Amino acid sequence: MAREESKALLDALNKTTACYHHLVLTVGGSADSQNLREELQKTRQKALELAVATGARLTVALRDKGLAAEERAELERLWVAFSGCLDLLEADMQRALALGVAFPLHAPRRPLVRTGVAGSCSGVAARALSARSLRHEAEQDFDVADLQELEREVLQVGEMINEMEMKVNVPRWTVQARHTAGAELLSSASAGASSAVSVPERAGRCDPSKALAATVFSAVLLAAVALALCVAKLS
Repeated sequence: MAREESKALLDALNKTTACYHHLVLTVGGSADSQNLREELQKTRQKALELAVATGARLTVALRDKGLAAEERAELERLWVAFSGCLDLLEADMQRALALGVAFPLHAPRRPLVRTGVAGSCSGVAARALSARSLRHEAEQDFDVADLQELEREVLQVGEMINEMEMKVNVPRWTVQARHTAGAELLSSASAGASSAVSVPERAGRCDPSKALAATVFSAVLLAAVALALCVAKLS
């Protein structure tokens, strides 16, 4: 039961973190606006809520001394995945903070980057937040207040990562994957190799009569070329 709940929370956190990463990439671009900053804020807050819930659930489960070996191994894999997800979220939050300072909305110190790509990102954020629409709230000092809040939340995520390592000691190098490294790449490579080998086998089945005809034609062509050269020299 704990494993299923933890996996469901982690899946939701992964999707929300991926959405946040996608939105951060548009800060400072031609699609940047106050609406985007609000979407970033709401998506970030959703990711933080899921991170707190996932961390608490995994911590309680891994502290249970009566866990079976197989159950503990699976929870440790989820813990390592959760730790990596938090690292990515922290890096994206730091990137959003740096870009927000470099490209303020209402008091620009430099023009926004014109990438040539324009569009709305509300659909992506709405999917992550399970909402149909995100309303635009026009506030002149919204980006300033959000940057201050973002700076505090970056520190909060860093403290969360440190607390995780103190509460549950699960070294990443001790967790074994269920599949061998690069199993998907190897399977696709083997499939491509088998298809490539099958082509020469089909091409290698040549008709002997056609091969003989090709040899005779080549010999006649060479003789004609040699005769033409001789005639050219005599003339």
